[in-house]
Amino acid sequence: MEQTDTLLRRRTGLLETLDMEVVESTADRVIVTMPVSPRHLQPLGYLHGGASVALAETAASIGATLNAGEGMAAFGQEINANHLRSVRDGILTATATPLHAGRTSQVWQILIHDERERLICVSRCTLAVVSRSRS
Repeated sequence: MEQTDTLLRRRTGLLETLDMEVVESTADRVIVTMPVSPRHLQPLGYLHGGASVALAETAASIGATLNAGEGMAAFGQEINANHLRSVRDGILTATATPLHAGRTSQVWQILIHDERERLICVSRCTLAVVSRSRS
């Protein structure tokens, strides 16, 4: 599991593009931060909802993969998000916790707060658990 955890903490792909940082990653909780900078904004200058969803799915995918066990990976099947507050800058913190961690599917809840602990977004993500050799 240590090798999987190290792999999931690498800042590549979308994590690097959106400046996400994995702060904590266990099978019971994942915390990922993301700054709100010009690259995260929609044309009117507010946080793009897609950036929040990317943050939420990243946190859920890491946690679900840690729960899935060696040789398995989790991939998002469905995600929803309620955007509760708009922001223009600052640091967002996503905290993901499992609601259901089954053998073939998992459901995670993700709460995204700003640095003042205000709730920005609530999300739920369903993930399929599959063999890495089939992914």
